Amino acid sequence: MTRFRLSLTRAPIDEPLLGRRPFDLLCLTMASVLVVHALHLPWWLTLALGVVLAARWRQRSTGGRQAPFWIKLPLIGLLLAVVIAYYGTLFGREPGSAFAVGLLVLKMLESEHRRDARVAMAFACFGLMSALLFNQGLAATFVVALGLVPAVATLRSLEKVDPAALPLRRELLPVLITLLAAVPLAAFAFVFVPRLNSPLWGAPTADKSVTGLSDRMAPGEMAEVLTDDTPAMRVTFDGTPPMNASRYFRAYTMTNFDGESWSPDYDVAPRQPGLLEGRPRFRYEIMLEPTRQRVLPLMDMPMEAPADARLRPDRTAVADRRIDEVYRYQASATVDYRLDTTLDPRQRRQALQLPDGIGPQAHELAASWASHYGNDHLAIARAALAMFHDGGFRYTLAPAPLGRDRIDDFLFQTREGYCEHFSSTFTFLMRAAGIPARVVTGYQGGYWNKLGSYLLVRHADAHAWSEVWLEGRGWVRFDPTGAVRPERVSLGAAAAAAAGNSSDGGLFDIAWLHNARDRWDVVNQWWNQAVNGFDALRQEGMLQPFGIRRTEVGDLAIILAVGCALLVAVALGWAMFQRREGDALDAWMRRLERKLARAGVTRRTGEGPRHFFARAARSLPAERNGLERLSQLYLWSRYAFDEPPPESLSEFRQRVKELKVRRVVK
Repeated sequence: MTRFRLSLTRAPIDEPLLGRRPFDLLCLTMASVLVVHALHLPWWLTLALGVVLAARWRQRSTGGRQAPFWIKLPLIGLLLAVVIAYYGTLFGREPGSAFAVGLLVLKMLESEHRRDARVAMAFACFGLMSALLFNQGLAATFVVALGLVPAVATLRSLEKVDPAALPLRRELLPVLITLLAAVPLAAFAFVFVPRLNSPLWGAPTADKSVTGLSDRMAPGEMAEVLTDDTPAMRVTFDGTPPMNASRYFRAYTMTNFDGESWSPDYDVAPRQPGLLEGRPRFRYEIMLEPTRQRVLPLMDMPMEAPADARLRPDRTAVADRRIDEVYRYQASATVDYRLDTTLDPRQRRQALQLPDGIGPQAHELAASWASHYGNDHLAIARAALAMFHDGGFRYTLAPAPLGRDRIDDFLFQTREGYCEHFSSTFTFLMRAAGIPARVVTGYQGGYWNKLGSYLLVRHADAHAWSEVWLEGRGWVRFDPTGAVRPERVSLGAAAAAAAGNSSDGGLFDIAWLHNARDRWDVVNQWWNQAVNGFDALRQEGMLQPFGIRRTEVGDLAIILAVGCALLVAVALGWAMFQRREGDALDAWMRRLERKLARAGVTRRTGEGPRHFFARAARSLPAERNGLERLSQLYLWSRYAFDEPPPESLSEFRQRVKELKVRRVVK
């Protein structure tokens, strides 16, 4: 963690004080840092720091000075205490950024001199950059880039004698143009600076999943995920994509049930996955958003594990490393399959295990099915699906809360819920009837982006279903949610949530909104592939079209050096070609000289402006009054002030434009 120190000593006596404009720009920069970090900071900390910053700006604008140390020191201690109390540590990405942003805002309490502003700007730029550790999307990167504008404008205003003379927009516009001019050099460095095989940042990160999927599922706890409309992954198919009803992506297979939640059986001895009869029908590539987990969702049923991953016996894939950035992998799947039809005794016991004292009424119902259908397990499963379809069950993302016995409460009391409720209860009933069963969680459905020709799977497409062991067939998928709400499987999560809504012509029925959403997601897809996905491996192979099979670090260094030299040469040539000297007043004076030269009045070498204007007025008597006024404006603007006032500069520019002269007749 970079050290950040609030000085409790006074600046040297000869250190210049900050003017009004530099201080305002400094506050604007700190507000930009606070904004880019607001999404991952606690709301109360963001609000408190915003209040401190606003109070400091108000206090300084009314003539106040820096806060005394007996105010700064307790605030620093309070910030340290609340960060440790909230995060449990001071080290790591989240607590480190919270503490750094807090210190930046508190730095404003003592920022009175130019030295303070320069130090604060250096750490403010670091704070802006650190926001990219949380989100490297296109929108987030653009916001961080905008935050550099007031930062550079602050440094620029520190070098001016009278920085408050220009309007704020004229302070920011040159900075924006300068940053845009630096884009080619930044893009060149992005491509050719050697990339690391592992992240530079070694600070620990939070273990909480950002996808919403986890290795634990309890009925009623996935509602927050099912309302999250952010992208989870994008899938590109080789050829015709599958129909919506076949778009199942398995992530976790859960066997253990404790009466409240389901979880995977990690104690099972590792072995090769069961035999899979079938041939690849779909080949695809997935761009997975960061999950901070190792599980890779695969289309059901996966044929093999992707590269740098392994396939568990339950046909779920685990990557060799945690997914902390956009991750691309390829796989294949089939929808016509048959797994290994043998089930060892331990797996059978685990797939039949139920906790004691849970679901007595569900046990009676399952026993009645078993008594009626005997060993026809497929008929029992179909009876359960018929019960969900005809038994008055309702699909909703806001179900009534369940009591201690979640199974019986759901089956015989509330009868409303979503995929977690239905898959958990269906699996329980199968086990109670003596049929091995398990829960599978992942994603189902997705939105087909026609413009980009890929399947967009959002977090709201998270889903849970069941797998039942049938003799001679192995594990077979059953989705009880589809029995209650067929639209969830055939049309997707959005259609299932909206079914039953009688309002037509809503916001999301507008065609242009769908088109705009498609285009924006295509841009995000391109950004993930071209920018976030540009890793060391892609950098090594980027020169293959030019005959270089593998780009070494030495090759990159040579290209980078030559490219930078060429860019510098072009910039110097452009600057020398422009031959701009002086400020805006001198530029308009040169324009006036060219206009008078065309009329036959050329400024002599060493001739001062007063004598030049007087000679021009004698040679052009028709324009005497205008030239005399221009002479007064130039001399007053140039020699009465350190920098030309905007008002006189504007009048001088306007009179030069309006001056019409004829050639001198000799």
